[in-house]
Amino acid sequence: MHSSLLKVDHRPWALPDGEWKWRQSWLDLAFLHYPVAVDEIERLLPEGVELDTFGDVAWIGVVPFLMAGVMRRPFPDLPFFSSFPELNLRTYVIVDGKPGVWFFSLDADSHPIVWGGRGLYNLPYHYAKCRVSIKDGFHEFESRRSGGGVGFDAKYRPTSEVYFAEHGTFEHWATERYCLYSSSKRGDLHRVEVHHEPWPLQDAEVNISGNNIIEASNLVPLESEPICHYSKGVHVVSYGKQSL
Repeated sequence: MHSSLLKVDHRPWALPDGEWKWRQSWLDLAFLHYPVAVDEIERLLPEGVELDTFGDVAWIGVVPFLMAGVMRRPFPDLPFFSSFPELNLRTYVIVDGKPGVWFFSLDADSHPIVWGGRGLYNLPYHYAKCRVSIKDGFHEFESRRSGGGVGFDAKYRPTSEVYFAEHGTFEHWATERYCLYSSSKRGDLHRVEVHHEPWPLQDAEVNISGNNIIEASNLVPLESEPICHYSKGVHVVSYGKQSL
């Protein structure tokens, strides 16, 4: 049994039927959240996808992290494939009553993941050269999308003890999501269920020296400074793509 499946009672709905397909770990994440006008997000969502808001405001998350142990069941990890940095730009949606994540972009330092993510899951992946390091207690993350022009440079570190978000808080609303949605070029909607243990969160500080990831998706935040959280990460399993 995958270690993530040792705890399931925190899920908002039951595990999917059948076996999980992929395993991975999401490590050393920063959750950087910005409020955005509701109509700014809604104009970018396809029919059938409802925007999920908190405090009557839409939110986008910029999430730099390290992907590790990525592999399809039952194969072992492969060097130069299973671990790489990734940078997501996402918002929060509901489809058929199930809250989940909608991605505006996913930048990854892995050609196979970019090809597979686009071709198999209809996700807006981009290849980017990324660099991650730790210096003076800060996680430093740099990303430059192939073709130049779109990038992200920041350093972040935790500033509190580890805690688990309580129901009803912004932290719980924004992080405890157990599916993602995507749309094909024909407009077909799909859902991918995921499972992991509750996020171990910490308050965080961030110093962003460059960021036009949001601008590249034609979004304008209402605030210039994000709400910041850090997580050491979770181990994850994902299930097959479902047509909706």
